[in-house]
Order: sequence, then structure tokens, then C-alpha cells
Amino acid sequence: MSRHWHDLHSPASRASLYLRAASKRKISADRLPGDGLRCLIGVQPDNLAAYRRLCHFADDGRLPATYPHVMAFSLQLQLMTADDFPFPLLGLVHLHNRIEVLRPLGAIEGLRFAVYTDNLQAHAKGGTFDLVTEAEDGIGLLWRETSRMLVRGLKLEGGADEPAEDEPAALPEATRWYADSDIGRRYAKVCGDYNPIHLSAASARLFGFPTAIAHGMWSKAMALAALRGHLPHSGYAFEVGFRKPVRLPSEVVLSASEAGPQGTLRLDGHSGVLHMVGHWEPL
Repeated sequence: MSRHWHDLHSPASRASLYLRAASKRKISADRLPGDGLRCLIGVQPDNLAAYRRLCHFADDGRLPATYPHVMAFSLQLQLMTADDFPFPLLGLVHLHNRIEVLRPLGAIEGLRFAVYTDNLQAHAKGGTFDLVTEAEDGIGLLWRETSRMLVRGLKLEGGADEPAEDEPAALPEATRWYADSDIGRRYAKVCGDYNPIHLSAASARLFGFPTAIAHGMWSKAMALAALRGHLPHSGYAFEVGFRKPVRLPSEVVLSASEAGPQGTLRLDGHSGVLHMVGHWEPL
């Protein structure tokens, strides 16, 4: 596909983007737009410090591998609330997230981001597409994220069966943490993701959840921070699939392989609830 790029001086305000998201409730088409957005976005030191505290990352002079996702979040919102984007933002479900760290994320004051959508496919519950975010410095590409999103109710030709989800093997416990009832609001304040399903039980019930649920990218960031000694500084991918949501408040247990060039992880709750599975590997 020949992609048409729009270069921005800065993303639109999040308040205006959320108003646009709230106004769209129906699927309007079954094709992804061919446009992408690009923008230079600077690191905000106070926000970075707050993110490190929230997700338990050490201040080692490098950006946490999940932090460029936070930097690019408004740009992602702008892409998915544009007039030509066919799906309502508030109905999307984040199924899977892969982050690739191609080069070390140190000594960075800003990054040039590019965001676009790709790979629309049929799914048993509708359809999926990939939201791709890439970050460059003055040398070239150094970070990439691919988020697979589910569009419930989308009808595409050549329907698909729901993919089988294998139960991952038991692993040694690495750590555990308590996701308290306000972690969704605290994450939203730092990262800008104010999806109502994360903010309170009352707002979550409007979307069919009995309680608020933790942000998937908070769970991934907490796992990445806990496993920082397992990973190199660069040249790796860290990939997770989101299973059952973490209902707030609750305790979760992270289990993982031993440190090494590749390994697997899982995040479990009580009563046998599996929240997240994943792995890391060299690029």
C-alpha cells in the first residue's frame, strides 16, 4: 500500500480527541485508511519521572521500553478518531502488544513518531487490525510497537474461527503486586488513557464490566520493570497477549523464565485466572 503521510507540529489536545471518540458509536466501513501521522514529540522529564514511579522503573538514564507508547498516545488517538477511521475507538479491545527495542533508548530528548494501521483480518468475534507505532532518532529507527486491536461486530469476508489459546507452562514466581482500586485513575493521569472501563466501577459498568479493570499496558510495564535484569539494553522484542482483565482491586503474580536471551512469562490472578502471557526474544 502507498501510504499518505500527514506531518504535524504537535498532536491535537486529548480533550478534543476524547470528544471526537465519544461522538462515534458505529462502524462506518470495513477498510482501513491509507493515511498515517508523523510528529516530533519531546520527552517531558516530569512525566517520565512520574511514569517511572508508577510502573516501578529505575532511573538508569534510558527510557523504559514502554514509555514511547506513552509519548505517542495522543498521536495514536488522533489517527483513530479521524474522519476516515472506520471504527469507534471506545469499542476496541487490545488483544496483543509487541515492542521492539532496536537500539538503546538512552540520551533521548525527543523522538520522531510515525503511526498507522495495517493488517485488517477476520476474527471469530469481528475483525482485528494492527496499530503500528515507530520511533526514530537522528540516526534512524530505534523502537517499534505493534498493538493488535479487536473490532467487535465487524463483518468481513472469509470469517475466521477464534484462535486457540494454549495454556502456558508453569513458571517460577518472579514477583507479585497489588493492583489497587485507583490504579486506573493514576495511570490515566500520567499516561492520558482515560478509557472509562479503567476509571471506576460505575463507569466500567456502562461498558459491561462489573468493576474497573487495570490498563493492559500498565500490567505490561510492571512486568517489564520487574524483569529488567532478564533483558539486554537493546536488540530484543518483548511481546504479550492479554487474556482475562485484571479486576480492581486484586493481587497478581508474575512468573517468568530465568534470565537469558529469550524466555516466557505469565501473569496470574487468584482462582486460576490467567491475565497475560508473553515472551522476550532477540531481534
